[in-house]
Amino acid sequence: MDGILVAFVRRAWTLSLLPLLSILCNSPAHCEDWLPVTPEELQLTREPKAPGAAAIYLYRQVDRDDTIPAVTIYVRLKILTEEGRKYADVEIPFIKGYEYVRSIEARTIRSDGSVVPFDGSVYEKPLESMRSVKLMAKAFTMPDVQPGSIIEYRYKHLERSGFVFDSHWILSQDLFTRYAKYSLLPYPYFSLQWSWPRGLPDGTAHPDKDRGGKIRLEARDIPAFVTEELMPPENELKYRVDFIYLADQRVTKDPVEFWKHYGNGAFARLKKFVNEPKAMDRAVAQVVQASDPPEVKLRKIYARVQQIRNVSFERSKSEQEQQRESQSPAHTVEDVWNRGSGNAFEVTYLFLAMARAAGFQADLALVSTRDQYFFDRRLMNPGQLNSNVVIVNLDGKDWYLDPGVPFTPFGLLPWNETGVHALRLDERGGTWLNTPVPAPASSRIERKAQLKLDRDGTLSGKLTTRFIGLEAASLRLRERNEDDADRKQFLEDELKYSVPSGIEVTLTNHPDWNGSDEPLTAEYALKVPGWAAAAGQRQLLKVGLFCRQEDRTFERPIRTQPLYFSFPYEHADDVSIEMPAGTRAGSMPKSQNLDFKLYSYGLTAENHDGTLHLTRDISLNLVLVDAKYYGQLHDFFQSVRSADEEQIVIAPAAAVTLR
Repeated sequence: MDGILVAFVRRAWTLSLLPLLSILCNSPAHCEDWLPVTPEELQLTREPKAPGAAAIYLYRQVDRDDTIPAVTIYVRLKILTEEGRKYADVEIPFIKGYEYVRSIEARTIRSDGSVVPFDGSVYEKPLESMRSVKLMAKAFTMPDVQPGSIIEYRYKHLERSGFVFDSHWILSQDLFTRYAKYSLLPYPYFSLQWSWPRGLPDGTAHPDKDRGGKIRLEARDIPAFVTEELMPPENELKYRVDFIYLADQRVTKDPVEFWKHYGNGAFARLKKFVNEPKAMDRAVAQVVQASDPPEVKLRKIYARVQQIRNVSFERSKSEQEQQRESQSPAHTVEDVWNRGSGNAFEVTYLFLAMARAAGFQADLALVSTRDQYFFDRRLMNPGQLNSNVVIVNLDGKDWYLDPGVPFTPFGLLPWNETGVHALRLDERGGTWLNTPVPAPASSRIERKAQLKLDRDGTLSGKLTTRFIGLEAASLRLRERNEDDADRKQFLEDELKYSVPSGIEVTLTNHPDWNGSDEPLTAEYALKVPGWAAAAGQRQLLKVGLFCRQEDRTFERPIRTQPLYFSFPYEHADDVSIEMPAGTRAGSMPKSQNLDFKLYSYGLTAENHDGTLHLTRDISLNLVLVDAKYYGQLHDFFQSVRSADEEQIVIAPAAAVTLR
C-alpha cells in the first residue's frame, strides 16, 4: 500500500495469544489546500540521484492516527519521461470488508503551472485473493499527464475496528523519493516501542516524539526499491519503521526476559483453553479404535480435526452476514468440538487437546510466518507470532503438524511456516526452535503426456498432471472459495503458463479439491500448434515442452535482492510423442545430467519404433539465498535453457536411410 503495510493476522483468536489491541493507522485533519509548487519542481527534467528514472516522488506525507484508526496519505509525483506516463494510472490497495479508502482528491499540474483537477470516475478492481480476504484497489486515471507534469493526490485510509494489525511506516517505494514526512499519533493505553529493522536512509535521524506526543520522522533522498523475481517479501527488505503495541505495561530491553514473560502468559492462556480431558476422551473415542497403531490414531485425529469448519479461511463476508452468523466466542476446545467450527487457532488447539487425550506427548509452538516478514526475536514483537503448530512425539520423532490451515498434508506444514522460528510453549516460558524445511520430493509436479505429432508440426493428445504435497496444498488453498468454472479456468491457465508457446487446452476431469494427503490430479486434452518447426522436408522439434518457468527464470546477469523460494520442489515430465507415419528421428540430443547437490537437472531423449520418449527432471533444494551466489544459479538456469532448446530432427524415413 502507498506508505503503509497492513499485515492482516490470519488467526484472530478471541482469547488472543497476541497481547495486542485491534489497532491501526490514523487520520489527522485533512489539509484544505494543496502544498505550493515551486518553479524548480515545474522545470525539473531529470533527477541526478536517480539517473534514468521515468518518474520520482517529489514529496510524500504519511500521517497515522492509531486512536481512530486511520491514515492520511499525500503524494506529489513528477513525470520525467514518456514511460513515466504510466503513473497516471493510480491504484490504492485495500482489503475489502476490513478497510475503506475515502476522500480521494487529485490533480495534474502541467509544466507551465496550470492545473487540471481530477473529476473522473474512481472504480474498484480486484488485485488478488489473500487467504480469507480479498485485496482490491481504488483505481483512477489522472487527466492530461505528459512528461514534465506533476501528479498530486491525497486520500484517507480507514480501518474497521476489531482486528489485530501491525503499524508500520514503509519508507522505500518503487520510485526515488526526494522528501518524505511521517507522523504517528499512538494509541495511549498500551506500551509502544518502535524499531527500524533495515536501518534508515543515509542522513535520516531516528524517529522521536514531539511535545504533543506524536512520533515524527523526516527523510530525504530515499532510493527507489528494486523489485526482482523470486525475492523475499518486499516490505521485509524495505526501509521501514515498525510500531509494536504491548498490553503489558512493563517495558524491557532484554529479549530473553521479554519472551520468557510472554511465553509464560501464552502458556497459561493455552492451558485454560485446552484443559478439557473428559470431553476430549469422549471426542477421541468417536474417532479412533483402541487397537489402532499410534500413527494411525494420530492420522485419524488429524483428518477429523481438518473436517471442522475453519472460519478463518472462508470468503470475506459483509457486516450484515457476520451479524447474522455471530455467536459467542469459544472458551474451551469442548466448545469448538461441539459446534463443529472454529477459527484457525482454535482448530489447532482442538488437535493438540485430542492428541494429548489419545496418549501422545504434544506441545504447541507459536510461529511467525515468512510470507510477509522475517521474524527477529530481538525486536520483541509478539504480533509477528501469527500462527501456531503442534509438535507431536511419535516413536521418538517429533512431527510438526498444523491442521488449522486447510488442505495441509499430514506430516507437512504450510510453506510459510517452514524454516521459521517457533516458541515451544511450556510452564518455564518456552524454548526457541526452528521448524523443518521439507525435502524437494515432498512438493512435486508430475506431468505425463501421450501426444502425436502432425506433419504441420502440431502436437496433440492427453496430459495428466499430478500436484503433490505443498504444490497441491497451495493450489487447493488458493481456490478454496471458488466455483468449478473458476477452478477449471485456473488449472487451464496454469498449464498454458508452463508451455512457452500458444496452446489449446481443456480440463477433462473433475479434480479432488477437498483432499489433503492425496495429489491433486488434473487431466487435459492438449494441442500445441506449430511446436515442430518446418525446415524443408524436415521438422525440428524442441525437447523442452513444459519449461516456460525455467525459460524465464534468472535471465538478468546481475542481481540486487536475495533469492527466495517458497519451498524446495521437484518437477518431473514424461512425454511420449508419436511421430508422423513415414518419418524417423534423424538425430537425438545427448542426455543431460547437471547435479549441483542443491539443484539438479536431467534430460533424456530416446526413439522407440517411431515414438519419441522425453524425460525431464528438475530439483531445487533452496529457500533463501544471498545475492552473492546469484551467479551460480544464473549459470545453472542458463544451462537448463540451453538443454531445453535442443532439437530433434524428424525427417522422411527415406532421407534418414540415405544419410
